[in-house]
Amino acid sequence: MSEKKYKIDIPQTNMANEPMVAYGLTIDLYHSLFGFSGHLGSASDFDILTTSRKGLPKRSLMSLARKISLTIQEFANIMHISERTLQRYEDDTIIKTEYSEKAIELARLYTRGQEVFGSLDKFKTWMKTPLHVFKGETPVSLLDTAIGFDMVFKELGRIEYGVFA
Repeated sequence: MSEKKYKIDIPQTNMANEPMVAYGLTIDLYHSLFGFSGHLGSASDFDILTTSRKGLPKRSLMSLARKISLTIQEFANIMHISERTLQRYEDDTIIKTEYSEKAIELARLYTRGQEVFGSLDKFKTWMKTPLHVFKGETPVSLLDTAIGFDMVFKELGRIEYGVFA
C-alpha cells in the first residue's frame, strides 16, 4: 500500500505572533527584575534553565529583592541563606545553583503576579497582605517552601479565573 502525502496549507496569520509578543513582554519583565537591560524576547524556558544551572551573580539577586520590595532579611529567609552570608558575597560572585533556582522561581512568581494583577505594585501589596485563604498569613511568608510557592501560584490562578475560596 502506498502512502499518500498531503500538503496542508496553513495560512500564515498572527496566531503565533500574538502569544510571542505577550511572552516577550513577560520575559522582559522577568529579566528586568534581575537588573538585566535590553530586549530579551527570544529567551525561552530553556534559556532560563541554563541560567539557573550556571547561577546568578549576587548583584542580580539583590536587584530582584529591591524590585519586589523585599528586605534583605525577608529575601534571605526565602532563599534559606543567612543574611550575613549573603552580605559577605561580592557583587560579581556567582551564587550557588540552589539559590539561583529559588531566585528564578521568585522572579517567575512576581512576573505571573504582575500579569494577573495588571501591576507589579498591586501584586507586591497583595503579597504583603494577610489573607484568610492562607489562614491569616501573608503570601510572601509562605515562600520559604516549595509548597508555599505552589499555594501562591494556585491562588493566582483562582484570582485570574474569578474563583475565590
